[in-house]
Amino acid sequence: MTISVLIVCLGNICRSPMGEAVLRNEALKRGITDIHVDSAGTAAAHIGEDPDERTIEVCSTKNVPISHSARQVRATDFTSFDYILAADGSNLRALERHVGHKEGSKATVKLWGSYLPDNKPIQDPYYGGLDGFKEVYEQCVKLSNAFLDEVVGEKN
Repeated sequence: MTISVLIVCLGNICRSPMGEAVLRNEALKRGITDIHVDSAGTAAAHIGEDPDERTIEVCSTKNVPISHSARQVRATDFTSFDYILAADGSNLRALERHVGHKEGSKATVKLWGSYLPDNKPIQDPYYGGLDGFKEVYEQCVKLSNAFLDEVVGEKN
C-alpha cells in the first residue's frame, strides 16, 4: 500500500519543496518505494514558480534531487493524501481552517515537527541567508527519518 504525504509551508518555494525532496530521498535510501510525496503552500503568491535558488543549491550540494513547481493546497488534497504535514503552527492553523479539512478529510493533518520530541517548527529561511536553508535541510532529514520510523517502521 502506497503512503501519500503532502508537505506544506507558506509559499511552497523554500521549506516544503525541500521537505518533499528530502523525505523522498530518505525513503529511497531505506528502500521504500511505495511512497508518494508532494508539497504545496497555504498562500498563492508563488504558484508556478521553481523552488528558491537557495533550496535548490542546498539540495544539490547534498545530492538530493529536487524538481517542483509551486502550487497552493487544494480541497482535494485532504482526500487524496494520507498525511498533510505543516512546517509551522501558522500553516497548520491555515490547514485546519481549510474547507477541504472540514469536508470529509481522510488525511492526518499535523505539525511535521511533532514527529520529534522537541515538536519544533521549521523556521522560514526566506529572508535570511544560505545558512538558514542548510538548517532547514538538516531539520528535514531528522523529521523525514522520524516520520518514516513512526509510519513505516524503525530504520534497520
